[in-house]
Amino acid sequence: MSYLPMTEYETASEAVRAEYDDQIAKHGRITNMKRTLLHNVPAFKAYMEWYTLYDLIVPFTGDRALQLFSYAISEGNDCLICSTFFRKILIDAGDDPDHPVLSDTERLLFDFGRQICRNPHSISPEIYDKLKEKFNDEQIVLLISFAGIMYATNLFNTVAKVPLDTILYDYRKKKEEE
Repeated sequence: MSYLPMTEYETASEAVRAEYDDQIAKHGRITNMKRTLLHNVPAFKAYMEWYTLYDLIVPFTGDRALQLFSYAISEGNDCLICSTFFRKILIDAGDDPDHPVLSDTERLLFDFGRQICRNPHSISPEIYDKLKEKFNDEQIVLLISFAGIMYATNLFNTVAKVPLDTILYDYRKKKEEE
């Protein structure tokens, strides 16, 4: 059961309606998480910086690697909404998120995402070495910052008990359907 209600367009302020309209224009719909976050526009905007970082990272990792990084973090945090969202993206692209075939960069980011969730105090030296070989300092800062927003998104969805969007139902792992 949801802890917080979602905002409703019909009863929302003009500022909230503007954000709804922007999300629908950009993405064709507005998610349950975004509708919940819109109880406070500055909080909503803080979380929407995920897209800014995503757009800055894709040129040096590629979409799939960043989606796998996001999936590894979301799966590691046991966030139903985010892990299912990235499962949908991967499945719709013809991938098997449970058994992905990974390039070296994808493997590095997938493993990095998993280690961030397991214990951020104990990222393996091998991961750090590979990150330094593959990316420059600015790129690593972007990746870690992105991971932080992804982690925060997972936390928000879990703590607020945001309900899974119906569009994601068919992409849940079997254990999550039970």
